[in-house]
Amino acid sequence: MAENSYETEHPVKAFGWAARDTSGALSPFKFSRRETGEKDVQFKVLYCGVCHSDLHQIKNEWGNATYPLVPGHEIVGVVTEVGSKVEKFKVGDKVGVGCLVGSCSKCDNCTGDLENYCPGAVPTYNANGIVTFGGYSDIMVADEHFVLRWPENLPMEAAPLLCAGITTYSPLRYFGLDKPGMHIGVVGLGGLGHMAVKFAKAFGAKVTVISTSASKKVEAIEHLGADSFLISRDQEQMQAAMNTLDGIIDTVSAVHPIMPLLFLLKTNGKLVIVGGPEKPLELPVFPLLMGRKLVAGSGIGGIKETQEMLDFSAKHNIAPDVEIIPVDYINTAMERLVKADVKYRFVLDIGNTLNSA
Repeated sequence: MAENSYETEHPVKAFGWAARDTSGALSPFKFSRRETGEKDVQFKVLYCGVCHSDLHQIKNEWGNATYPLVPGHEIVGVVTEVGSKVEKFKVGDKVGVGCLVGSCSKCDNCTGDLENYCPGAVPTYNANGIVTFGGYSDIMVADEHFVLRWPENLPMEAAPLLCAGITTYSPLRYFGLDKPGMHIGVVGLGGLGHMAVKFAKAFGAKVTVISTSASKKVEAIEHLGADSFLISRDQEQMQAAMNTLDGIIDTVSAVHPIMPLLFLLKTNGKLVIVGGPEKPLELPVFPLLMGRKLVAGSGIGGIKETQEMLDFSAKHNIAPDVEIIPVDYINTAMERLVKADVKYRFVLDIGNTLNSA
């Protein structure tokens, strides 16, 4: 009964790749999308970024996976149909959908352009209680409020801006770490970290990359334009850099000590955590007291700020470094992602390689 009603409400045939169980193996999957409602935008998906959270979700590492699961929340494409009351978009427009496709629209967060912090926020895939399928698929339908205008001069394969981009842009802006002449630290040089470096440099900051891996120094400085590089395990280097940073964006999602990072901060310095370690980090209090220092967290951003970030990226020619892959390479890509074997984000070429045959 439920399946039939779902088919009645969701008559639009769609095709993608889905995980069926905790093995996380992805394979072709036929499903349905809802009809384009009066406020909806339907678009043909051309590119979809592969986020590290996709890997956690398909393997149910966060404990909330509902199968079959179609991942993908860095989705870019071209509008094919709009509802009768859609005002912002027309057929043929380039658009994107990030991590959100719904919220309550009434709470303080929603009315303050912080839909991402709404208790009723609906993620783009694997939502609780309702069926949502992500961007590893041929078409997408979303309420126009959650659809972003894709700037004309921004390459569409820069899709990871919709998650990795906003996740680092938002804290730099909110915590006031976007001022020229500031000295910003970036911990970890992966999908998030390399975007934090690019945005901080575009804001006019001096940037120091902090990593456990000495092999990333040349990449950080010569390719990404960082000003300096610290090996976090080298106590002499860390000691020499004490009290030099105005703020730090910590992108590491593995358990790691934060005391050495707090010592790098100046008085009133801010350590903002955007990575999500699966176990609690230890928080030493004395380094906070001795310099009125702040430890904070930050998620993605609201829709308005995400659009601002896309426009800023277009203006400053900022795009993630990506490896574009065919859809049938996705399982290999996930294996490589486990080993951090990518610079710095995989992007699925949906438009050219997703075949329903």
